[in-house]
Amino acid sequence: MPARSPEELDVLFANAINAGDIEAAIELYEPGACLMPDPGQVVSGISAVREALGGLIAMKPRLRLDVKKLAETVGIALTTSKWVLEGTGPDGKPMKAEGQSAEVARRQPDGTWRFVIDNPHGLQ
Repeated sequence: MPARSPEELDVLFANAINAGDIEAAIELYEPGACLMPDPGQVVSGISAVREALGGLIAMKPRLRLDVKKLAETVGIALTTSKWVLEGTGPDGKPMKAEGQSAEVARRQPDGTWRFVIDNPHGLQ
């Protein structure tokens, strides 16, 4: 399901991750989008984003978030989300993380929105 607003991108992303549906998550990104899976690390392009999100989905996570649109102009939007992620860590033990993201989205020719830059770690 495509996002009809910039804020809806994060909601659809959380739904896809919680369902373990990597294809639905990938559809929310432009082909050349970049993702920051860890502070200071940037991956670009759908293959790299798929690999990074695959690691997240392997945790069988539960993602909750609160989305805000900060600014929008001429088909570009800046959003942020406070998020809480619970799942299974690499050691097999339960884990919990939280933070605040920053995302840049672009309106597509068909009126839907996709991520261009996705930084789940905000300003870190």
